[in-house]
Amino acid sequence: MSTLAPTPAPGAADRARLVTARTTIPVFARLKLSLLVNGLRMSSGRRAAYISSLVFTALFAALQLLGLILLRGVDHAEALVVCLTALMALGWAVMPLFFSSGDETLDPTRLVMLPLRPRPLVVALLLSSLIGIGPLFTLTLAAGSVVSVAHGGAAVAVGLVAVPLVLLVCVALARAVATANVRLLTSRKGRDLALLSGLFIAIGAQFVNLGWQKLSGEDGLESLTPAAEVLRWVPPASAIDAVWRAGEGAYGAALGQLALAAATLMLLLWWWAGSLTRLMSSPDSATLQAAEPGRRGAGEASGGLAGLLPADRTGIAALRTLRYAWRDPKSKAGWVSGLGVGILVPVVTVLQGTGSVYAACWATGLMGLQMYNQFGQDHSAFWMVTQTIATPRDAYLELRGRALALGLVALPYATLVVLGSAALTQDWAAFPEALGLTLALTGALIATGAFSSVYYAYTIPQDSGFKNVAPGQSGIATLSILGGMVAGVLICAPLIALTVWLHQAGGQDWLWTVLPLGVAYGYGVAEAGLRLAAPRAAARLPEILTAVTKG
Repeated sequence: MSTLAPTPAPGAADRARLVTARTTIPVFARLKLSLLVNGLRMSSGRRAAYISSLVFTALFAALQLLGLILLRGVDHAEALVVCLTALMALGWAVMPLFFSSGDETLDPTRLVMLPLRPRPLVVALLLSSLIGIGPLFTLTLAAGSVVSVAHGGAAVAVGLVAVPLVLLVCVALARAVATANVRLLTSRKGRDLALLSGLFIAIGAQFVNLGWQKLSGEDGLESLTPAAEVLRWVPPASAIDAVWRAGEGAYGAALGQLALAAATLMLLLWWWAGSLTRLMSSPDSATLQAAEPGRRGAGEASGGLAGLLPADRTGIAALRTLRYAWRDPKSKAGWVSGLGVGILVPVVTVLQGTGSVYAACWATGLMGLQMYNQFGQDHSAFWMVTQTIATPRDAYLELRGRALALGLVALPYATLVVLGSAALTQDWAAFPEALGLTLALTGALIATGAFSSVYYAYTIPQDSGFKNVAPGQSGIATLSILGGMVAGVLICAPLIALTVWLHQAGGQDWLWTVLPLGVAYGYGVAEAGLRLAAPRAAARLPEILTAVTKG
């Protein structure tokens, strides 16, 4: 049943809505403050983290404000502030997807049982959302941006409208995104997104680094002009550019950009209100049947990926590993981070002017890390695996299945990354040798990863979304990963030496042979590593089980 109150007569509805908005705004403001204060009372660690983040943010905002003020009168300053505003709006848009658990007020399902109308609720939530560190930082950036580009009385007048408009658009955007995705964000799959925030930060940091290098070049702020030409018509950056336009005498364009930002705010509020209405009046999965009639269970399915894998222990182990990679948050974070950063590194090196087709080896290295600590990813369930391993043959099939799962993803992925690197660098002549070295390195990391999993297994804690090693086992994890990767590179040394010798001896016509040699070498090394690690794994099962469940 809908929890929305019945709609009264038109005249009375307007008065009721006005009264409701007036009464809910101070209530929600006090609620936000109470949640903040009570959250800080929970623990001294949380209190210290909040205070330190507040101090750091305030200091950074003050320095940023000072820097923007010093830009006043500098050529192309408007390009910088437009890009900064657009980047800040992007941050507001994605923040709820990764850090929704950090603010309880982002979950409107807590208000479903209250007799509240969506429109007054939107107003109250919007205004109460202005309390916090994020809005303060946004307000500082918007104000500094206006100061840096406002010249003349008209620009100042437009700036007085632009600053609150930018703040409201950013906050409304975050709220609308959070409400539209609240069912996802409060589910298990939604919480997995928080584990991917590291990848988002890593990619964002690389783009910020590239942007800083562009600004440090000869063109300086002028290098941002092409991007600003596009972003100046993207709200809320359009509101900041309207200030500069007004100072230049382009009053029509300034009015249009302000109107665009205001219209965007109205659309966001409309989308937000619609999402709230559906959320507060429609049933969720808790009120529906868990499964539709006639729906087959996961165990009954014989097709799909399971039908493509071998119908033996190798296929079962590979399927289990792939399901861990898809369903387990920690495994998924590791796989996605490896895939994302592996693509990012070659692209960044090309953009920096130091690109090489051999940078694709980074992709192989990061994917090869997934072979390390194979038994630790099973957590406490590894004891069930140990019950099925009685001989070295069983251990070999188990390890081979896990290696097969990695190979099904790593081999085509490495091929695509090498192809992309060759296309970006226009160095197609180096494609065969680079792919051969990459595939050989993949096999070497599979081999060393099998040994590391047997001798240096460690616990992956489940009580923390950001810790991948249990306390007291950091040394083991470091030795496992760094030692294994160094050993993998040393194993590939003969093939690397052959490639270098062919280059130095003028044997470019024979460099294509590195590709078939790399395929054969990588497969042979991986197979040898699995066969040598298998009897040791069978003999060390009790020690491995203790290590992976220690935390």
